[in-house]
Amino acid sequence: MTFSRTLFLLCLAFPLIGKTQSPKPGAEVRDQKNLMVEMRDGIRLATDLYLPALPGKYPVILTRTPYGKDGSKTMGEYYARNGYVFVAQDCRGRYASAGVWHMMTDDGRDGVDCAAWIAAQPWCGGKIGMVGTSYVGGTQHAVAMEHSPHLGTVIPVDAVSNPGIQSMRNAGAFELRFWNWIMLNAGKGSRASQDPGTAAVLKEMADHRLDYLSNLPLRPGATPLRLAPEYEDWLVGAMRHGANDAFWTQNNIVENVGQYQDIPVYLVGGWYDSWAGNTTANYRALSAALKSDVYLIMGPWIHGQQGKSSHGQVDFGAGAAIADEWGWRREWYDHWLKGIDNSVGKSAPFTTKVRIFVMGTGSGKRTAEGKLDHGGAWREEKEWPLARARLTPFYLHAEGGLSPEAPTVKESQTRYTFDPHQPVPTIGGNISSNDGLMLQGAWDQRGGDHIWNWKLPLPLSARNDIVVFQTEPLSEDIEVTGEIEVRLWASSSAVDTDFTAKLIDVHPASPDFPGGFDLNLGDGIVRARFRDSLKEEKLLDPGTVYPFTIRLYPTSNVFKKGHRLRVDISSSNFPRFDVNPNTGEPLNEHRRRVTAENAVWHDATHPSHILLPLVPRTP
Repeated sequence: MTFSRTLFLLCLAFPLIGKTQSPKPGAEVRDQKNLMVEMRDGIRLATDLYLPALPGKYPVILTRTPYGKDGSKTMGEYYARNGYVFVAQDCRGRYASAGVWHMMTDDGRDGVDCAAWIAAQPWCGGKIGMVGTSYVGGTQHAVAMEHSPHLGTVIPVDAVSNPGIQSMRNAGAFELRFWNWIMLNAGKGSRASQDPGTAAVLKEMADHRLDYLSNLPLRPGATPLRLAPEYEDWLVGAMRHGANDAFWTQNNIVENVGQYQDIPVYLVGGWYDSWAGNTTANYRALSAALKSDVYLIMGPWIHGQQGKSSHGQVDFGAGAAIADEWGWRREWYDHWLKGIDNSVGKSAPFTTKVRIFVMGTGSGKRTAEGKLDHGGAWREEKEWPLARARLTPFYLHAEGGLSPEAPTVKESQTRYTFDPHQPVPTIGGNISSNDGLMLQGAWDQRGGDHIWNWKLPLPLSARNDIVVFQTEPLSEDIEVTGEIEVRLWASSSAVDTDFTAKLIDVHPASPDFPGGFDLNLGDGIVRARFRDSLKEEKLLDPGTVYPFTIRLYPTSNVFKKGHRLRVDISSSNFPRFDVNPNTGEPLNEHRRRVTAENAVWHDATHPSHILLPLVPRTP
């Protein structure tokens, strides 16, 4: 038996051999850089260690990243000073690691192999916790689904999951933030970027990506992306795979929850995060399937910004921010990896297993920074979705009405023209990988110089290709908290098209905001060919009325007295989603674009509505 194998077995059998030290904060940290850790297939991945100054055995925090492990230095030193060994590893094919990068599909096995290597080291003192956000959060899910006997807990923040259902492919539409991610990252940290000349060409491509965006679809070999073939291969494949098929299996938690390791999980998301819908969906699946504790926190945050209280043009109050982003994570790891009896299960943010921020209780005035004071407050809950919420339909009516009363007219429809050459511009929303392409979070739905494809100072509601439905000014406060769907009856002159929906809190005109403020809360889309199933395509019969379900991102918001509750229906939201050419051609292989005449139906036979989870207000 080899020496390393002996160490591995000893670490499993006697995880607390030796004295576990607890360095004081501020103590010196030892580091080891660019260790090349071998995977099961012989590929070696670059790995950095941050160790407490005192030799001994310690629990371990692991992060696996495609963004360069050097960026983990500050976090690594923080955990090392607080009694952990911190391990940072470049994902396969990224930065200093060997091999070929693939979108997430190697990260489960590689993470398990890395954990086995950690367990065999003399400083290994027990279980491993994982840390990270976005892609790095997705590497945590990947390891948990692959199972490592050394994995003790995970905190996936805004994490990649269920990509064929929402957040990469969204009901058949492609979220172009991943087109942006590839355009930006193919020339940074990739194998291709190791050649200076190639890196310069890829940077030029990235710098001109708005021009490339106007020339979609992406065709293999037709752009400089061919110089980074693994990135081109994935992106072309992703833009062609509308169905939730085998291409999207990796990290599909909700359909494969039985594969998830039974360990404590803390899911972190934001109402304006790009993975919000999957974060709450994962909580529903994992809390029902695992025996271990599963926690959920949802704040008024954009992607990876839990330490801030204002996003976009809106402020949610100082209490919306997590003051010590690393400290609360350490509290969780101390409990599960060190066995410390602390605040977990006793006080915020761990009082109950569900903690949500209810937006909308602010003054509505302009803050000193010029933002809308939308406000809000934290609330502890026992479950998600809330058992006391009442799913209440608000029906679409002719001439833009929206109310709980169902339509009684025999036939009613609103027709509009959808021209894919002039799509509806994206203004805020559930977005990440947005650099230079989109704005994240909460914004007045109004154009200006800050919107590259809608520079006119006009509200989106003025566009003829958006159909607006809104209530009368509310006579009392209404809280909407939960999962939201628009159930739409619609028809089209085309064989394929999209239908989009957006929920908006309409603030009335005020001295601070003379034009009011149309605050976006959540949006969604459905590609018509996937209206019946995310697994199988079926084109439309032009002119036939069909039912569509549009899944919006979840939210929690108080619509205050005097506000209006509004739903916008259209057929594009660009560049949040790719634009449907309306031709029915194979996805990402079209050469034509045609204008569609679309219709929203709202009569007794076709009662289109938004289904809102209304929560009774308490004094």
